[in-house]
Amino acid sequence: MNSNKKTARIAGVLFLAATAAYILGNGLIESILNVPDYLLHVYPNKTKVIVGMLLELINSAAVVGIAITLFPILKKHNETIALGYVAFRVIEAIILIVGALSPLLLISLSKQYIEAGAPDASYFQTIGMLAINGKFLTFQLSMIVLGLYSLFFCYLLFKTKLIPRLISVFGLIGYASLLTSALLEIFGYSPGMVLFLPGALFEIIFPIWLIVKGFKENTP
Repeated sequence: MNSNKKTARIAGVLFLAATAAYILGNGLIESILNVPDYLLHVYPNKTKVIVGMLLELINSAAVVGIAITLFPILKKHNETIALGYVAFRVIEAIILIVGALSPLLLISLSKQYIEAGAPDASYFQTIGMLAINGKFLTFQLSMIVLGLYSLFFCYLLFKTKLIPRLISVFGLIGYASLLTSALLEIFGYSPGMVLFLPGALFEIIFPIWLIVKGFKENTP
């Protein structure tokens, strides 16, 4: 197997691993936080919450791994964009790590809440909502970082024809939609999943293409 094909497959696997890890991790955490009076449930289910957090951290590691893996190929065509892609994915990963640690605060808060006899004291609810909102906002910020620079990434893919241009165009549309969705969420408007889905689908279609077909062999 040539080096480009091997690199493409590694990057494809990392893309899918990142997506799966985040979906599973966030799903575990949200299954606890979305129940009524969630503070009564976080501490008793701390193992599930911690596993969810660890899966989200795996996502962050995979995100950085994607950029590092793709760097040698992208560098051949545009070193500036290649370096920027690494830098922005590292920033994305750091923001996601900050958000992933929020459940640790909720575990401690839940324990205190239960030991206090589940009082009506508003400060428990206030701190809990701050932690949940912090996780939500860090995710949206990470999507802004991802969406913004991935436009340059997809532009480079389109220009170089490393993958079919139709997929590159879908990526441009997907990341532009993702960026718009995150910005709207930050400003208090909820577009739902309509704008989020195109970018999410690209991050499934693109890695599958990389695993099956790899990058087109061409010279810059």
